[in-house]
Amino acid sequence: MSTSVKNQSSQAKDQAGQAADKAKEAAGHAGEAISHAATAAGQAVGQTAESATAAVGSGMQNLAGTVRDSGPREGMLGSATRGVADGLEGAGKYLEEKNLSGMMDDVNGLIKRNPVPAVLLALGIGFLVGRALSFTSRS
Repeated sequence: MSTSVKNQSSQAKDQAGQAADKAKEAAGHAGEAISHAATAAGQAVGQTAESATAAVGSGMQNLAGTVRDSGPREGMLGSATRGVADGLEGAGKYLEEKNLSGMMDDVNGLIKRNPVPAVLLALGIGFLVGRALSFTSRS
């Protein structure tokens, strides 16, 4: 093989290697851009969910006020109305203050403090969902 052919071959290898390196670098930058875009989209969805949870909490508190104002005030129905209104108000405050992330923290803490009942509850729910799905598939 002549020296010029070897040089051309070597130059072609170098150029191919440089092109491959540039392609890897471009792919890396594209991957980073996609990762940043996905992170931003996830954060936007998370913020929307947090806002929606707070709005539901506020709505529950408003509903509690409506129930309290329009329901009976005396007797057994009055007690039931107050109980429902108090429950709605408490749940609404919880949702508004904790939001979705705080609720997840509370659930995680509850599971860590009570792992066996949590597993049994999950198994029971899974069993019931399985039964319901198998029942609907037979119909």
